[in-house]
Amino acid sequence: MAGRYDRNPFDEEEDVNPFADPGVRGKAAGSNYGGGSFYMTNPGNVPPVSKPRLSPLPPEPADFHNDRGATVDIPLDTEKDLKKKEKELQAKEAELNRREKEIKRREEAAARAGIIIEDKNWPPFFPIIHHDIVNEIPVHLQRLQYFAFASLIGLTACLFWNIVATTAAWIKGEGVKIWFLAIIYFISGVPGAYVLWYRPLYRAMRTDSALNYGWFFLFYLLHIGFVVYSAVAPPLIFHGKSLTGILPAVDLISEDVLVGIFYLVGFGLFCIESLLSIWVMQQIYMYFRGSGKAAELKHEAARGALRAAM
Repeated sequence: MAGRYDRNPFDEEEDVNPFADPGVRGKAAGSNYGGGSFYMTNPGNVPPVSKPRLSPLPPEPADFHNDRGATVDIPLDTEKDLKKKEKELQAKEAELNRREKEIKRREEAAARAGIIIEDKNWPPFFPIIHHDIVNEIPVHLQRLQYFAFASLIGLTACLFWNIVATTAAWIKGEGVKIWFLAIIYFISGVPGAYVLWYRPLYRAMRTDSALNYGWFFLFYLLHIGFVVYSAVAPPLIFHGKSLTGILPAVDLISEDVLVGIFYLVGFGLFCIESLLSIWVMQQIYMYFRGSGKAAELKHEAARGALRAAM
């Protein structure tokens, strides 16, 4: 319980001037005790110093460090600027329309002249050729075209495996010559097959050209002869072990079983490619004879010979 003369903690403290007279300070201190009789003498009769009152500072906003509420005046485009931009956009649109019409006119003129624009779209990850069987080949010929394309892919696989097998044979001591020959077969055989017989067949089926069919038959017969020869691989024209035929496989399997197995796999691939190529040749020739293109080809060949003679 608080005493009678205890100080009230809620009373405001009276400021004391440290530079005032000690007597005045004593009197002021004595006045803090309610009802007390404690007085200090004032020898100099110095008048009491009045307590200074400071006016409170005006409150500041809470976000004075980060003035987020301030607005920024952004000058808007005038009506004249908007009209100018609108005219520029209209001019660009007119130019684009003019270019589009020009490109369309050129494409139509090229189509009337028989010029076919081919964009490279295959393979999708690195387009190097134009190939679109679904949209360019007639429906009744798409199956044959797909099998011919499979024949091209099969030749690529055969020549690639031929490189693998000859590499294994080279490591086992058969010499580097067969490996170089295998590389030459691949880099000349795959592009050569596409240019010499696959692309003429593609164009023949797309445009129904008898002359392109003739080019296809000529070079596809050479293709069939090559894959059949490779399946046997006699040491007559090419270096015997540079092709994975049955004869090099039998020769090598007695020396090294692993290399012999590589050559036997290559022999199997060349056999499958030979059978597929013969079947494709037979089917396309049957269509060629049945469609009346044979007579048209003879007529074109005779006319070409006549022009050459003249």
